[in-house]
Amino acid sequence: MSKTPKTEPSPVAAFEKALEELEAVVAAMERGEQSLDESLASYERGIGLYRQCQTALESAEQRVSQVNNRNPDQQTPFKDSDAE
Repeated sequence: MSKTPKTEPSPVAAFEKALEELEAVVAAMERGEQSLDESLASYERGIGLYRQCQTALESAEQRVSQVNNRNPDQQTPFKDSDAE
């Protein structure tokens, strides 16, 4: 029997999963149906998820910066229509 190696999710997938879970934690807390202990546990989990998302965003920003620094002549500025 061969075991399939466990693959790590892509950084984008990990970010999206953490963000989705963070949204669910916030929604549960906003409903106000949790006990104090549950609310504290949710808050702690939310802080962990927030930090995970923040780290992923900082990593992505750093990667974009590195790509831009490699090819400065090929950069084109965003137009207002690109942001929509």
